[in-house]
Amino acid sequence: MVVTKADLVDGLRQLGLASEVIVHSSLSSFGYVDGGAEAVCAALTEVCGTVLMPGGTWDLTGIPAPPGLVRPDNAYWNAADWPEFAEKLSAATSFSDDLPIDRWLGRIPEVFRQTYSTLRTSHPLFAYQALGPAAERLLAAQRPDWPLGPIEALDGDVLLLGVSHTSNTTIHLAEQHLGRSLFYRYAKNADGLWIELPNIPGESHHFDDIEPVLRSATKEIRIGQARVRRIPKDAVLAATRQLIEADPTALLCTDNPECRCAAALQQLVSVRR
Repeated sequence: MVVTKADLVDGLRQLGLASEVIVHSSLSSFGYVDGGAEAVCAALTEVCGTVLMPGGTWDLTGIPAPPGLVRPDNAYWNAADWPEFAEKLSAATSFSDDLPIDRWLGRIPEVFRQTYSTLRTSHPLFAYQALGPAAERLLAAQRPDWPLGPIEALDGDVLLLGVSHTSNTTIHLAEQHLGRSLFYRYAKNADGLWIELPNIPGESHHFDDIEPVLRSATKEIRIGQARVRRIPKDAVLAATRQLIEADPTALLCTDNPECRCAAALQQLVSVRR
């Protein structure tokens, strides 16, 4: 099966997307796409008013915590000593607007950066990029201490292109509103300089547990082999809040004390005390 740009445009229009959309995607999920990731980006920009996508560079800019700097319930590793920290800092890349996006985020965001997006935030780990009438407003909502600000500012939909809710960072925003998954992480922000960044999200490997709660709010189609879903952002926030308020362990694994899930739960417990 060959998926064309016309197929993509037709499918996206069937979803009735809002004018502002955050997109999480997997190019390979469609099967063969004529025109590849550029065709997907072209379809998105044709159908959607404003497209928001991840633009993070963690693999290049991320570093360990300095030796001895341990935040409570932070679930992160420290360099063994200052020489090791200096070595990691030297090997990392300072953030700049032209850095490639992390490969684990998929091919589509990188092609969007190269070909379509004219705006990108400067968060050293968790940047976002956007194109459209609301792009500047959404990206301006991100601060070094509030990386999920662009999602908070979005008035629209979450679009999952062939990916599961484990890619749905709007769930992290709801977690953080409730006081969990608020981690400190570290990045190189200039030659010889590093920065501590708060409110970095945690794990998401159990986020598909939210799917039954969101079923009535989800519109789903198939484009090629890809499962494509549109969910209003506010529905995702409400469903996450409902689950966590009913059970503080919701959407977390509970059998691995070494996982960030355990730290995220303890953060929430501490807030509620």
